[in-house]
Parts: sequence; C-alpha cells; structure tokens
Amino acid sequence: MQTAMIPRTVRKAIIPAAGFGTRMLPATKSVPKELLPIVDRPILDYIVAEALAAGIEHVVIVTGRMKGAIEDYFDCAFEVDATLRRAGKTPLADRLATATPEVGAISFVRQQQARGLGHAVWTARHIIGDEPFAVLLPDMLMVDKEPCLQSMTDLYRRHGGNVVAVERCLPEETHKFGIVSLKQTLTGNLVDGLVEKPAPGTAPSNLFISGRYILQPEIFSILENQTPGAGGEVQLTDAMITLMKDQEIRAFEFGGRTFDCGNPAGFVAANLHMALTHPEIAAGIYGEMQALTSPARAIA
Repeated sequence: MQTAMIPRTVRKAIIPAAGFGTRMLPATKSVPKELLPIVDRPILDYIVAEALAAGIEHVVIVTGRMKGAIEDYFDCAFEVDATLRRAGKTPLADRLATATPEVGAISFVRQQQARGLGHAVWTARHIIGDEPFAVLLPDMLMVDKEPCLQSMTDLYRRHGGNVVAVERCLPEETHKFGIVSLKQTLTGNLVDGLVEKPAPGTAPSNLFISGRYILQPEIFSILENQTPGAGGEVQLTDAMITLMKDQEIRAFEFGGRTFDCGNPAGFVAANLHMALTHPEIAAGIYGEMQALTSPARAIA
C-alpha cells in the first residue's frame, strides 16, 4: 500500500556522469560529454547550478574512467586566477571565482563498472545516507523561468514522498524513454505505472521521465538487489516500480524547454537557445541566423 512520506529537506543530489557519451563521438573520445560547452560553460556547470539554486547543499557527481577532468573543472584554479589578476583581468578572474562552488559542496565517487543508471545512483549511497535526495541527469538541460528542480522541491515540501519530472513525447518515440501512467488525486498526479523503453505500441502513455528525480533513501536497498533490466543494466525505473508499492511517486509535468545535450542535434539546439539569451553575444547570433536563412545565402 502506498504511503506519503513526511517531507524532510532535500539537501543532497546525485549527478550520474560516468557514461561514455557514445552519441557524441568522436568529441567524447578525449573530453567528457558533461564538459562539452554550451556557449561558455560546460553542460555539467548548468546542471550543478540548477541543483544549488534549488537549495541543494551537497552535490555528489558519479564519474568513471577518463572523467578526471570533471573533478579538475570544479576545483579552484589558483594558477589561472593568479595569472588573470597579474594581467589586470580582474573581472574575468572574479567571474571564474564565483563560478566555483564553495569548498565541500561537491563530492565525487566512481562507478567502476558500466552497469546502468540505477547502479550509478547506488554507488553514491554512503554519501547520501538515510535522507531524501535529488537525481539530475547531466545531459538533460532543462530551461524555464523557474528551474525544474526548484519547482519539484516546492512540490515535495507540500506532499513528501517521491517526485519525478515528466514531459510529453511523440507516441512513436515512447520506446526511447521511461514511460509513466498517472492517476489524478486531490493532491496531484500520482504515478501508477512505469515501464522502461517499452516496445513500440505498448506504452501506457506518452509521458516520459525527463531527467529529474527526488527519491527516498529506501530505494538504495532495492537497487542493491535489483535484477538487470533493459539493456542488461540496473535500471532506476525498475527500482522505482518496486518502491511505488510502498511509497507515493508524484509527477511534476515540466513546461519549459528540455535539450538532450547527449546527441548532436540537441547539443546544437541548446547552444543556439542559450546563445540567444546571452547578453554579450545574442545580437551577433541573431545576425548570423538572418544571414544563414536569407534567400541569397540559400541560393548560394
């Protein structure tokens, strides 16, 4: 029987960043996909910023082999800072300093085997401990007036339990995602069905989990014994199906823009969108777009 959990503050978040980034090869042969730039900041920087803006105090980034550059990025680059200040580039040095999270705000653990998202989340269990936590997928850049995780934590504070962000996809694309079905209640939409990458034509809806979660710590014991699912990997979705027997999972339907930066089309779209909102370069980007779409250019 499902029960509502008394809300406890969500202080910690897991960002699983151990994947190979195969959809972005060959760029990711030497550069982690999470560090590919969206305009002037790595993708992962945006995700960490979203977590911190939602009140997260401690971010746990799960890495793997060839991902040491992620730790370097979030370290204090004192050599760069000193060089910039000696050169009189104080504003740039200050900008770099403010982009570095406070000491102790980020920890790193390593997923030593590529066993799926559920396993990656499980590897952070000792740092999370016995408290609720968020999960943010690092290649899903979610843009809205209010950050997605902030909206989710607001919902969580009202009702407790577990929360997942969902969006709508084309019915013919449901086989690419974790799909949910919902039931309406007086306290919002509760998830009453979950399936990971359903076979074409079998999806219960076109609502997919879009890369943000708030979960209770009981899921760790489920993940520890979880049988591998789709793709032979330990799926977080499968563990949530088990968790759902005892706890409520509430859906937050995200109404902003989501860019899947783990594939070339989504990566380029994210760069374009963020560039058009960047105060220093937006005008130039608009001009370039006009030039690219002009009839004369099209003929050429």
